[in-house]
Amino acid sequence: MTELAIHAVGLAKSFGALKAVRDLSIDVPTGAIYGFLGPNGSGKTTTIRMLCGLLTPDAGEGTCLGFDIRRDTVKIKAEVGYMPQRFGLYEDLTIRENLEFIARLYDMPNPRETARVAIARLGLGDRAQQLAGHLSGGWKQRLALASCVLHKPRLLLLDEPTAGVDPKARREFWDEIHGLASGGITVLVSTHYMDEAERCHLIGYISQGRLLAHGTVEEVVRAAGISAWRITGPAVGRLTARIKTLPGIEMAARFGSELHVSGVDAALIEKSLEGIKGEAGLEIERVPPSLEDVFIHTMDVATQEPQ
Repeated sequence: MTELAIHAVGLAKSFGALKAVRDLSIDVPTGAIYGFLGPNGSGKTTTIRMLCGLLTPDAGEGTCLGFDIRRDTVKIKAEVGYMPQRFGLYEDLTIRENLEFIARLYDMPNPRETARVAIARLGLGDRAQQLAGHLSGGWKQRLALASCVLHKPRLLLLDEPTAGVDPKARREFWDEIHGLASGGITVLVSTHYMDEAERCHLIGYISQGRLLAHGTVEEVVRAAGISAWRITGPAVGRLTARIKTLPGIEMAARFGSELHVSGVDAALIEKSLEGIKGEAGLEIERVPPSLEDVFIHTMDVATQEPQ
């Protein structure tokens, strides 16, 4: 993947006194699934909208699918499928009617046949005559995706597309996304789910409008320099509050009967944990750090930096 679907340098966007995006640069290879991570209000949606021509940057330059993001917004929109956070189709129309309407908007030669093919591909056949407003979250998600790919875009921009849907629907959605990427479509997706981020080819972490980390999941985790341990045993519950205060431990979280701790100073954490090894029944094991560890660590560091 050497050809770039997106190339942007120094993007910035403010809304009054709010600096939503600051000096953000990003490269996304053609055919890649690129995951945007970051807390609410971090600038993910604003960045996506600038890249697809819905917002004009205050500063910076870039291209999307070879088109200038300032001058060629009409051409970009014709090649992009955009799925916003909120369901944006007509709830008083059926699945078929919605898709036929979208096909006509894109001036497709045979809207009825185009809708039929999309319905079959995404398994919507049994619900084709159902009103969109009566669909569950997972089926609305499928319909929204069908409308995004109706005109055969080269780039999909998905803004937290799986929020509020069940795990089975999320997995099926991601299987479809990987199928589209295998066909050459580039996908840019924002998400809060770590398991979804791990299914992306590349990820970028945004906080307070800045891109703080970028690369494969393995590269981002390695670059963070975090070490982690798993603590188990009958005394874990009683000792959790104390363990959280030990020198070097930046994060501590319970997962059932286990306590997961992590931080950047591995030597200091090991020394701290040596002091509790004698507690009754405790077992302490070093484990690989998770993407969630990196996410929380990066967010904490970013909030401590001066703006």
